[in-house]
Amino acid sequence: MAPGEQGRADDERGVGSDEGAQPRLPLPLKAAETTPDRPWPVRHLAPKIADYVQRMPPVWIEGQVLDLKRWNSMCFLTLRDTDVDMSIAVTTSAANVARLGKGVGDGAHLVVHARPTYHLKRGSLAFAADEVRLVGLGELLERIEHLRRVLGSEGLFDESRKRRLPFLPAVVGLVCAQQGDAEHDVVSNARARWPAVRFEIRRVTVQGPRAVPEVSSAIAELDAHPQVEVIVVARGGGSFEDLLPFSNEALVRAAAACRTPLVSAIGHHLDAPLLDLVADLRASTPTDAAKRIVPDVAEERARISQARLRSRAALVQRLQREQTALDHWRSRPVLAQPSTLVDAHEARVTALRDGARRTLAHLLDRASTEVRGLAGHVRALSPAATLERGYAVVQRADGAVVRDPGQVAPGDPLRVRVAHGELAAQVTDA
Repeated sequence: MAPGEQGRADDERGVGSDEGAQPRLPLPLKAAETTPDRPWPVRHLAPKIADYVQRMPPVWIEGQVLDLKRWNSMCFLTLRDTDVDMSIAVTTSAANVARLGKGVGDGAHLVVHARPTYHLKRGSLAFAADEVRLVGLGELLERIEHLRRVLGSEGLFDESRKRRLPFLPAVVGLVCAQQGDAEHDVVSNARARWPAVRFEIRRVTVQGPRAVPEVSSAIAELDAHPQVEVIVVARGGGSFEDLLPFSNEALVRAAAACRTPLVSAIGHHLDAPLLDLVADLRASTPTDAAKRIVPDVAEERARISQARLRSRAALVQRLQREQTALDHWRSRPVLAQPSTLVDAHEARVTALRDGARRTLAHLLDRASTEVRGLAGHVRALSPAATLERGYAVVQRADGAVVRDPGQVAPGDPLRVRVAHGELAAQVTDA
């Protein structure tokens, strides 16, 4: 019987205690039955875990190599996921790794066929690989192309999503390597063009397994910074394998979710990483990025001077043109002597007024003569003229004119109207 199996059998029977001591109770059969008073010892639990792990079938696993070490005829490595911070330990024979050639090292992509193993003494889980395959360049390109189509169908590369860079950002966020020329190229060239620009720099790992989470975290941190107006992700080129993190789906989606305008300055001319497609602007190099994010103060001053000269020349030309037109209009007779337009009309109005006055005076004289003639006729025909000759008009008290003596009776009062007044009378005899 194996030592582990012997220990489990002894534990289940409750043996193994010192002679003369009170025998132990049987161990719980299931983990749910364990209690503080009846726990499982490590020697009982560890074999159970090992038995469970040994029943698992072998599996094909893909990941990125980290911490590859060789010892005698064995190789020990960590296989790390490129999207999230997860890894597993893998052991394989040095011969399996040697068959892959010299391209195997930290950062390489492998596919391994491994079976999980559980080490009783250390209590650790590892995978023993019996077959190791190197993910080739063609396969990586095919995967990147497939990812490009998927992300493109989601609209992450559409031009409508891209935002314009601010003309003069006060603060620029920079994601770059901890050591390298990219930071110097961006900062020195930008400050040479616009000395007042300030930088928020996040130095991260730009290749290898830690590149994706560190770059993604730096982008998110700068995007949340209230003063950062544009973000530059810079790297000074590199091999295709070195630039694989910048085609990683998690990193590309992190860049797409960034609300601050993003500039990709990876500096790879042959193959554009997917980050170039999702960025709001692709710069060919970090130096080119510096030229694209801030204007050149000397060029801007020259443009202002040129614009000022052009504006002054245009204004002088406009004034001269307007002065020429004004002089032309002022030289015309109608403007040289404005009364010319109304002199003729004034003379005509005066003549018409004088004619009207003469006509009116003539008409008034003739009408006056006619009135005097008519007045003479009226006076001649008027009863007053008859009274002037000594006649009188006799009226009764009711005003009726007496034309016949029979119209009155003795004692009736009468009124006698003469030329210059009236007389009162009374009928004495009819």
